[in-house]
Amino acid sequence: MPLAIFLTRRVLSALLTLGAVSVIIFVITDVLPGDVATRILGRAPDPEQLAILRERLGLDQSLVRRYFDWITGCIQGDLGLSLVSSQPVSEIVGRRLFNSSLLALFAFVLYLPIAVIPAVIQAINRDRPIDHAISGITLGILSIPDFLLGTILLIVFANLVPLAPPRSLVDSALSWHQVIVALMLPAVTIALVMGTYAIRYLRDGLIEALEADHIRMSRLNGIPERLILWRHALPNALIPAINITSLNLTYLFGGVVVVEQVFAFPGFGALLVGSLMQLDVPLIQATVLIAAAVYIAGNLLADIAAILLNPRLRNVQ
Repeated sequence: MPLAIFLTRRVLSALLTLGAVSVIIFVITDVLPGDVATRILGRAPDPEQLAILRERLGLDQSLVRRYFDWITGCIQGDLGLSLVSSQPVSEIVGRRLFNSSLLALFAFVLYLPIAVIPAVIQAINRDRPIDHAISGITLGILSIPDFLLGTILLIVFANLVPLAPPRSLVDSALSWHQVIVALMLPAVTIALVMGTYAIRYLRDGLIEALEADHIRMSRLNGIPERLILWRHALPNALIPAINITSLNLTYLFGGVVVVEQVFAFPGFGALLVGSLMQLDVPLIQATVLIAAAVYIAGNLLADIAAILLNPRLRNVQ
């Protein structure tokens, strides 16, 4: 089947891309000043101890051998030990990844109505005052940097109207209600940033879809306008918005560092920056590889969703 062949090719392409990225990550971190053994022992280490530690860590092996040992460990879930805390990297990453996954899920739930509802209102009221008003609001939000938008929400809803805490300390939450309250402000910030991008694409896609010949034929056949909008026009208009959403996945997991800093959120993005500042090589390798995997998986899912939503793409060769 053409669809099965296409999906197989896309999955294989994604795996090959991830493999190439893993090679690049390992090579770049390997050429950083000083190897892992030197960072563990500190400045001016004893040469004998340095040689013993290098042998124990396998640093006396070739680059190719060390890469295959590392990638094999990654596949098995062994990401090594942190040079700073001496804890398993999988445990450190797991905690932060769980926090970021909660934030991403909450933000995505908010993102859907933020993106869809204004775009639908604009499409069915094209060139009317409400269309121009929503466009002005979205352009205004787009012009505000992430940290400033988060700071504004923090001042308004944590100080002037105290509906949420100023610090999103989800690790200390004792109930799901406290977790939701802690996630509220950063999730709204992220959803607004992502949603304003998607609104413009979805609006234009809906306008184009509503002017298509098969939509006009549906109107002539007496199909209700609401059914035409939600069942026929919206699925076709979602395709460009889905592509934008796939790009936003990397923003959710790796690009929200500023938002996490504003709200003191213990997430994956802050962990990535912290590992780079401390030159914690095993942690750098793990976080960058996971961020790349999320980006590649997001694009793969976007392609699959586009095919499933658009029947004309299902016969792709």
